[in-house]
Amino acid sequence: MDNVIDLVNKIQDVFSTIGVGGNDSLDLPQIITVGSQSAGKSSVLENIVQRDFLPRGSGIVTRRPLVLQLVTLPPASTEEDYGEFLHVPTKRFYDFGEIRQEIEHDTTRIAGTNKGISRQPIHLKIYSKRVLNLTMVDLPGLTKIPIGDQPADIEKQIRSLVLDYISKPNSIILAVSPANTDIANSDSLKLARKVDPAGKRTIGVVTKLDLMDAGTNALDVLTGRAFPLKLGFVGLVNRSQQDILTNKSMDDAIKTEQEFFVRHAAYKGIAARCGSTYLAKQLNSILVAHIRDKLPDMRSKLSAMIGQTQHELAQYGDPAFIGSAHKGSLVLKMLTMFATQFTASIDGTSPEISTKELSGGARIYFIFNNIFGHALDAIIPCSNITNDDIRTAIRNSTGPRCSLFVPELAFDLLVRPQIRLLESPSLRCVDMAFQELSKICHTCGTKELMRFPKLHSKLIDVVSDLLHERLGPTSTYVKSLIDLECAYINTNHPDFPGATGAMQELEKTRNKSRKKQQNDHLKVNGTSTTNTTNTAATTMDLKRRNERSSSITSSTSMNGPNGPTLPGSSPSKDSFLNYFFGGASRTDRPNLGPNEKSLHHTNPITSLTNDIEGELESHFANNFTLESGEDFFAQSSDKEDMEVELIRTLIISYFNIVRKTIQDLVPKAIMHLLVNFTRESVQNRLVSELYREDLFNDLLLEDSAVAAERTRCKAMLDMYRKAFAIISESI
Repeated sequence: MDNVIDLVNKIQDVFSTIGVGGNDSLDLPQIITVGSQSAGKSSVLENIVQRDFLPRGSGIVTRRPLVLQLVTLPPASTEEDYGEFLHVPTKRFYDFGEIRQEIEHDTTRIAGTNKGISRQPIHLKIYSKRVLNLTMVDLPGLTKIPIGDQPADIEKQIRSLVLDYISKPNSIILAVSPANTDIANSDSLKLARKVDPAGKRTIGVVTKLDLMDAGTNALDVLTGRAFPLKLGFVGLVNRSQQDILTNKSMDDAIKTEQEFFVRHAAYKGIAARCGSTYLAKQLNSILVAHIRDKLPDMRSKLSAMIGQTQHELAQYGDPAFIGSAHKGSLVLKMLTMFATQFTASIDGTSPEISTKELSGGARIYFIFNNIFGHALDAIIPCSNITNDDIRTAIRNSTGPRCSLFVPELAFDLLVRPQIRLLESPSLRCVDMAFQELSKICHTCGTKELMRFPKLHSKLIDVVSDLLHERLGPTSTYVKSLIDLECAYINTNHPDFPGATGAMQELEKTRNKSRKKQQNDHLKVNGTSTTNTTNTAATTMDLKRRNERSSSITSSTSMNGPNGPTLPGSSPSKDSFLNYFFGGASRTDRPNLGPNEKSLHHTNPITSLTNDIEGELESHFANNFTLESGEDFFAQSSDKEDMEVELIRTLIISYFNIVRKTIQDLVPKAIMHLLVNFTRESVQNRLVSELYREDLFNDLLLEDSAVAAERTRCKAMLDMYRKAFAIISESI
C-alpha cells in the first residue's frame, strides 16, 4: 500500500523538474503542516524523521515551503540514511547538518536576507529505515507583527501562502497548536476550519504538553470533546532547548516522551494514541487511505489533462515539417489556416467564438444596426435652418416676381445641405467596419502559426494591404450615394407627400392648434378681456380695409375700368402712366380748362399713386443702406409664414426618405465592396504574395520561446501518460 505514496512522490518530482508544481496541476494528496511561530512545527517533523535537519533560531526560520518526502529503505539495505535535494540532483547528503545548511543557503538565495518569504518550494527527499513513507509540506509559521526588516505585510503574505496550500481538496491539514495557549485561539485551527469547516481532512497536533501549568491538562482536546475533528488529535512532548543543546539523541527523546504519557495521570489512558511514533504511523495510514480514495479522481483528471495537452502540443506543430522537403507544403498550410480563420471569424463559424463579448462579424452587424442607425436617427433635419433662412431662399428664388405657388427652387436649394448631413456618419460607418476587419486580421493565428513570427507578421501585412486597397473604393462609392441623392431631388417619389399633402397636414395641425387655444381660453374665466380687445381691433381693421377697398372700387367704376379718361389720351395708357408716375408732367400737358383741372386733382387713382410714391421715397430714404443680415422680415405676411412652414415640412419629409435609403444602401455597399470582397479574395492574395520559394527560409524561422514551450508541453504529456499508466495499474 505504501507504493501509492511512492507514486505520488514520483509524480511530484517530475512535475517539479519540468517547472510545474504537481500541487497546482493535479492537486496531489499530501500533508500540509500549519502552525504559528514557536508552535513546535519543526520539532514535530524532526521527531517523525528522527533526525535534526531543520534550521532553528528566533523569529521566522522557515521562509519557503519545504516539500519533504520520506522514503523507507528496505530492512536489508546496508546504506546509511541520506537526503537529496531536487535543486542538487547529483549529490547525496549523509550529514544531516549539511542538509540544514543547504536549506538555509537555498532559502537565502531565493528569499533574500531580509527575513521575507518566497512561494518557491524546496524539495527534500530523505531515505531512512526508521521512517514511514510520507509526503509532507512544512510552511512558514503564522505571525502577527513584522520583526526587524521583514515586510510590513508579512502576516498577509504568510496567510495567503498557507491558504493556497490548504484550500486544495486533496490536501490533509496538520494543524499544530501549543498546549500552553488556549486552544480556542489557535491560529492553525482557525485557518483549518475556514477551508475545512466540517473537520473531515484536518488532524490536530498538541505540542508542549509537559509545559502546561500544574493541575491542568489537555485531555478534553485530545479526546475530541473540546474541538471535534474526524481525524482526531495527537499529543506530543517536544525536546527542550536544553535537550537540543546537549545533543540528546532522538531515541532517548522518544523514550522520554512515551514515559511522560504513560506516567501522567490524565494521559495514561490514551498513552497508546500519543507521541511522535504514533503520529508517524497515523499520518502514514491516513495519507495512504486518502491517496487510494483519490486515485480514481486523479485518474479521470489525468485522462482529461492528457487530452488537453495533446491538443495544445498539436497547436505548436511538428518540428519535423520544417525540413526543406516540406517547407512549401507547410507555408501553404499556414496560409490556408490563416485565411480560413479570418473567414470563419467574419461568418461567425469559428470554433473559438467568445462568450464574453461580441467578436468578428457580429461586431460589424452591431455597427450597421446600432451605431450607424442611431447616428442617422440622431440627425434632426432643418435644425440648422431658421425661418428667416427659408424666407430668404423663397424670395431669392422668385427674383422680382411674386410667387403664385410654392417655389421649387427654394426647396431644392434648402434640401441639399440637409442631405449632405448624412455623408459624415456614412463614411464613419465605412471606417469602423474597416477597423473591425483589421482587428479580426490581427487576432487570427493559432499557436502553431505563432511558431513563425515573421510568417504571421507577413500574413497580417498582406491582409492589411488588401483592406486598405478596398477602403478607398468603398468610401468613394458611399460618398457617391450622397452625391446621387443631391444630384436629383425626386419630388415624384411615391413616399413624398408633395405640396398638397403637406398643406393638408399643416391645415390639420393648425386646426388642432386653434381648437386647443380656444379650449384654453374658455377654461380661463370664459372669454378674457384681452381676447375681447383683440377681437374688436381685428374687427375695426377689417372694417377699414373694406372701406378702403370699397372706395377704390367705387372710384375705379366712376372713372372707367382702366382709370380716369383724360382728354387727348387713351384710357389704358393714361391709367398706366398715372399708376407709376402720377400722370404726365406739367410741361407735357396741354392747357386744361378749369373743369378738367378739377377732374385731374380729384382723381382717386392719382391720389393713391401719390401716396405710394411718398411711402416708397420715405422707405428708401430710411432703409436704402440696409446691411446684409438685418431683419427684412419683421412684418412678414401670412402667405410667407405659410410658405415657410410648407417648405420646412417638405424638407423634413424628403430628408426622411433619403435617410431610409442611405441607411439601407451603405451597409450593403460596405458588405459588397469591403467585407465580402476581402473574405473571398484573401486566400488568393496570400498565396500570390507569400507562396514563393525564395521566402520560405525567412518565413519559417521558428520562435525559440515557442520551441521551448513545445518541449515543456511534450514533457508534461509524457509525464501525464506515465502517471496515468501507474495509477491504472494500482487501481
